[in-house]
Amino acid sequence: MQHSKTLESGAMKKTPVILLQVSNFASALGNSIVVITIPWLILERTDSPAFAGVVAAVSAFPAILVSPISGWMVDHLGRRAVSIGADLLSSLSVAAFPIVAATFGLSNTSILLIAVVGAVFDPAGYTARKTLLSDVAKKSQIDLDRLNGIHEGFMGVAWIFGPAIGAGLISTVGSINSFWAAASLFVIAALAIAFLRVGDLGQDSKDALQETGEKVDLRLRVGVKTLWNDKLLRTLSVALLILAAVYLPTEGIVLPTYFEEVNNPGGLGLVISALAAGSAVGSFGYGWISRHLSRESLIRLVMLGTSASIIPMAFLPPLPLLMAAGFALGLSWGPYNPLVNTLVQQRIPAHLQGRVFGIQTAVFYVAPPLGMVLAGLSVERFGVSTTYIFLAAVLSVTSILVLLAKSLRSEF
Repeated sequence: MQHSKTLESGAMKKTPVILLQVSNFASALGNSIVVITIPWLILERTDSPAFAGVVAAVSAFPAILVSPISGWMVDHLGRRAVSIGADLLSSLSVAAFPIVAATFGLSNTSILLIAVVGAVFDPAGYTARKTLLSDVAKKSQIDLDRLNGIHEGFMGVAWIFGPAIGAGLISTVGSINSFWAAASLFVIAALAIAFLRVGDLGQDSKDALQETGEKVDLRLRVGVKTLWNDKLLRTLSVALLILAAVYLPTEGIVLPTYFEEVNNPGGLGLVISALAAGSAVGSFGYGWISRHLSRESLIRLVMLGTSASIIPMAFLPPLPLLMAAGFALGLSWGPYNPLVNTLVQQRIPAHLQGRVFGIQTAVFYVAPPLGMVLAGLSVERFGVSTTYIFLAAVLSVTSILVLLAKSLRSEF
C-alpha cells in the first residue's frame, strides 16, 4: 500500500514536467511545420521566390516589436493565461490560411497579412513557457538546470523533425491542408498548459512586495533596466546578439550557397542535421554538465568549444569532417540557452522575468535578419569561403571578449 502511494506521488510530481514539455514540443513542432509550409504555399501559388523572401522578412519584424510587450503581458496577466492565449491565437492564425482559401481565396495580400498577424503570437507563448519552468521545477522538485536542459532539448528535437513532417504533409495532403495539422498542434499546446496545476512565482513575488508596502512597477522599461544593470546577464545577452547574428546566417546563407555551388543538396541536409542534433544533445546534457562544472567553467567551455568548432568549418573541409565539426558546434552551443535561462530565473525577481525574457527574445530575433543580409551581401561580393572565415573570426573574437569580461569573473 505504501509502495503504491509512493509511485502515485512520484507520478504526480512528474505530471507538471510532462504537461509543460508536451506544450513546448507541440508548439515548436507546429512552428517548424509552418516555417516550411508558408513558403511552399507561396511558391505554389505565385511562383515567386522574391515574394516568399519578402513574407519571411516582414514576418520577422512583429516578433522583434512584440517580444518585449509579450514579456510585460506575462508579468501583468499571469504565466499560464498568456501561454494558453498565445497558442490558441496561433492556432486560429494558422487555420486562417485554409479558411480564407476556402471562403475568399488567397491573394498575395491576404497571405502576407495572415503570416504577419500569426508571427505576433508566438513570442508570447515562448516567453510564458520559459517563466513557467521555475514554477514547474518547484512543484515537481526537479533541478532547475536539468529542467531547462530538457526544455531546450525537446524544442531542438521538434525543429529537427518538424520540417521533414511538414514536407511529408505537403506531399500527401497538400500545402493548404497541412496548416490544419499545425493548428491542431497549437491547440494541444494550449490544452497541456490548461491542465497544468502549478503556482505562479511571479504573482507570489508581487504579493510579497505589496505586503512590505512597496509598489510593484509593471512598466516595460523596468525590464530593460533590470537586464542592463545585471552585468553578467548584460554581457551574455550582448554575446547572444552577436553569436546569433553569426551562427544562424551560416545555416541560412553560407552553407546553402556552398552546397548549391557544388550541386550537393543532400550534403546541406546532412550538415544542418548534424548541427541540430549536436545542439539537442548539448541541451539535454546541460543538466548533467551543470552538476559537474561551475557556471563560469561552463560558459568558458561553450565559448571555447564554439570557436574551436566553427574555425575548421570555415575552411569547408570534406563532407564527413564538415558534419563532425557541425555536430561539435551544435554540441558546444547547445548548453548556452538553458544556462542563460537558469541564470535569469535565479538572478531576476520572479515578477520581472517575463519582461527580461521578452527583451532577450527580441534581441535573438533582431540578430539573424541583420546577419543574413550582411552575409548575403558578403557572399556575393567576396565569395563563400572568405565570408565564412570572416564570420568564424567574428564569433571567435566575441567568445574571447566574453572570456575576458570582468563580469564573468566577478559575478560567480
